[in-house]
Amino acid sequence: MISSNRPLSPHLQVYRPQITSTLSILHRLTGIALAVGTLLLTYWLVAAASGPEAFATAQGLIGSFIGRLLLFGWSFALFYHLCNGIRHLFWDAGYGFEIETAQRSGLAAVAGAVVLTVICWIAGYMMMGG
Repeated sequence: MISSNRPLSPHLQVYRPQITSTLSILHRLTGIALAVGTLLLTYWLVAAASGPEAFATAQGLIGSFIGRLLLFGWSFALFYHLCNGIRHLFWDAGYGFEIETAQRSGLAAVAGAVVLTVICWIAGYMMMGG
């Protein structure tokens, strides 16, 4: 049998990235981000239960610029994963597989995640007396 250096099946070297493949990768990455963000939430809750000094330290970390940036990314990941999960529910029912529909629903999932993230942060800012 002759061996060649080409891959057994087409992969990233062959195909150009498409909106559907990019959003699929983003869905997986946001799932990972949600898991890591949940560890940060758990740290905050454990610190709250541990006493005022531990809670002040956790609040200092989460209230810092980096902490807020992480929370913003976590909230985007949450909303994107939610919107894209709804999109997948339609796919599970057999709807939305046409190329144009899949592209539009993907862009709608991203737009929905951005809008929901911004609304959530504005509402949180206003509730804090902003």
